[in-house]
Amino acid sequence: MILAANFKTNHTRKSTLEYLETLDGFSNTCSEDSFYIFPPATALESSSAHITIGAQNAYPIESGSCTGEIGVAQLNEFSIKTVLIGHSERRHVLGESLDLIKKKYDFFKEQGFTIFFCIGEPLEVKEQGVDAVMAYIADQIEGIDLSYENLIVAYEPVWAIGTGKSATNEDIAQIHSKIKKICDKPLLYGGSVKEANFKDIVAIDGVDGVLVGTASWDVADYISMIKSAK
Repeated sequence: MILAANFKTNHTRKSTLEYLETLDGFSNTCSEDSFYIFPPATALESSSAHITIGAQNAYPIESGSCTGEIGVAQLNEFSIKTVLIGHSERRHVLGESLDLIKKKYDFFKEQGFTIFFCIGEPLEVKEQGVDAVMAYIADQIEGIDLSYENLIVAYEPVWAIGTGKSATNEDIAQIHSKIKKICDKPLLYGGSVKEANFKDIVAIDGVDGVLVGTASWDVADYISMIKSAK
């Protein structure tokens, strides 16, 4: 199972190091699982034997004049080769276009990065039915090389991120089964994953792991959630 935690704009460098130390002690007892942590840019750290550190965002450049961004040169300092691309907050809050997302994807693919590629629909699309959801997802993945060997896909319905609302198990199973028909890469679910629903979500056919936001920010809660499923 792939267990990924997105800190978003939370944690400092100090608290991230404390978190990683605690999680590392737990993760080495879970050899069958893969742990990924996406801290804020100020808290990037090298990966350990049991935990892979990734970047929440990066610009498709080695280095250069891109104020406020980080490039491959900065990630190389920590030997980071994993990146999130297409998260809904980058798309809908920060206005990243499909063209920019594809440019990022192609660039980091050429760099050999493991790419966590996020897809998912807003509420107004969900309310139109499954066909509308899949048409929306088709637009998000158009031009994306789904055969890339280091690709991990995360289905995160926008209406379920940070809202406390999670898709039903039936919703997740239905959409995951349809995505699996067009992409055979590991497929994670994200969107208000928490201890109360974690065990049921990871048991759904077609769910290869989770990308967790809020519920992962406290390491004790995160570990408790994972233990509950085991």
